[in-house]
Amino acid sequence: MIRLASLGATLLALTACSQFPSSTPHQFDEARVRADIQELASDRYQGRLPTTEGETLTLAYLEGQFRAMGLKPGNGDSYLQAVPMVRHTTQSARLTLGGERYRYLYDMVLNSFKPGEQHNIQNSEVVFVGYGINAPEYDWNDYAGLDVAGKTVVMLVNDPGFATGDPALFKGSTMTYYGRWDYKFAEAGRQGAAAALIIHDTKPASYPWMVVQNSWTGPQLGLADVEDPHPVMEGWLKKAAAERLLADAGLNLAALTAEAQRGPMHRVLGMQAQASVQQSIDHATSYNVLATLPGSERPEEQVIYTAHWDHIGTQGDKIYNGAMDNATGLAGILEIARAFAAGPAPKRSVTFLAVTGEEQGLLGSRYYAANPVFPLEQTAGVFNADSTNIYGPTRDFTVVGLGQSSLEQYLEGPLEAQGRHLSRESNPGAGGYFRSDHFSFAQKGVPALFAGGGNQAISPEVEASRLTIKALMKGCYHNDCDTYRPQWDLRGAMQDLEVYYQAGRALAEDDHWPGFLAGSEFHRLRPVI
Repeated sequence: MIRLASLGATLLALTACSQFPSSTPHQFDEARVRADIQELASDRYQGRLPTTEGETLTLAYLEGQFRAMGLKPGNGDSYLQAVPMVRHTTQSARLTLGGERYRYLYDMVLNSFKPGEQHNIQNSEVVFVGYGINAPEYDWNDYAGLDVAGKTVVMLVNDPGFATGDPALFKGSTMTYYGRWDYKFAEAGRQGAAAALIIHDTKPASYPWMVVQNSWTGPQLGLADVEDPHPVMEGWLKKAAAERLLADAGLNLAALTAEAQRGPMHRVLGMQAQASVQQSIDHATSYNVLATLPGSERPEEQVIYTAHWDHIGTQGDKIYNGAMDNATGLAGILEIARAFAAGPAPKRSVTFLAVTGEEQGLLGSRYYAANPVFPLEQTAGVFNADSTNIYGPTRDFTVVGLGQSSLEQYLEGPLEAQGRHLSRESNPGAGGYFRSDHFSFAQKGVPALFAGGGNQAISPEVEASRLTIKALMKGCYHNDCDTYRPQWDLRGAMQDLEVYYQAGRALAEDDHWPGFLAGSEFHRLRPVI
């Protein structure tokens, strides 16, 4: 059973951990971190797509590194946890709305995650469903009074709070989980829709159409034997294509968007959809990698560090190396693992979990959270590393979704030792808290952090360098230009590794259990009381 402190004891514990001494800062080896990034992001790994030769090479590298550190296998006598997957690869996709044919890749992308190699939709009524949200706690239901069984639903990306910035609407400019594409598709499936299309818009999506093209084509992985509530088909419409669609219905996208921001709504478009997807389906096994340092006093209790090892593979002659996303995070937890392996062992066990399939919907972390090697009720907290700071040292340290849990307090002592402070992410509307592997644990009630970097450079010189590196990496998210660059300034990453290491060690030496704060969606699962 999880032991939760009384309010007074909790506050005392948080004060204590925020003053946790940094002891002697560990000397993280920047050259070694660079070498790990370069290796994992090299062409040899072919973009680290799960279930490919790139995975085989990645697993071998990670297992070899953990073994060399002297860390024990995390899954019995194995460093691997099998993750059964099903792979859907669209061979062709066609979509006609109201008599107009929409071009694959240029106007839309479309996939099916249902069994069967051929799926067809005929004469499916098209309905615009606002934001496609059913959120009782916000008194919001775009599907109220609407039967969409067998119909094609079209919806806006993100949520109305982000769109308006009204702090009284959802969470204002901070995206809620209702704004995420995986929620929207799942809700459409629960409502019985045959097809669901999200209108892409760069600002509320937080990425350009090119990312949709690169991420939603080619092999698409899902967890095998898991009944996710997918509609028969799901995909994205480019904004210009959606504007044409609504104009054909005598409507205006901007006007409908404004109406959807004011309250729940839907609009029958008076047209029908015809769609088909031909796909190949095969089953494969991917793997999470686990290495552990048993605790000296309470080895059954866990502190976990996570980073996803996968990226999106290749398309044609392009290799999507995923250097920043997420060879940097992998290299980071490897270096932290070396620090822990050097000893002494803390009271709680510390486990390093490199997960598969993050880019395909947090698959590896979702699988682990549903099939934990170490019981979640005995897991004190999770520190997630995804796209490490490559821009140089900062005065602040960004916590994505700041204010979720008391786990954040364990960062304060190490940051104070560096003369730094906590800060919020610059674009909370991007929904970063729901986009990486910590979220799989939070959904199960385990406090989990996603943090790193910052926005306040330590000097004008570093700020100038930051701007140069950002220009160099512009447009490289999920693109083939996400490659290792020797110009990266990893001094900030070294700072951040020290913070994560000291915070994790403080938690591993502690007797208390972090919990979710009152304003968090997950407070009921493991509250701070």
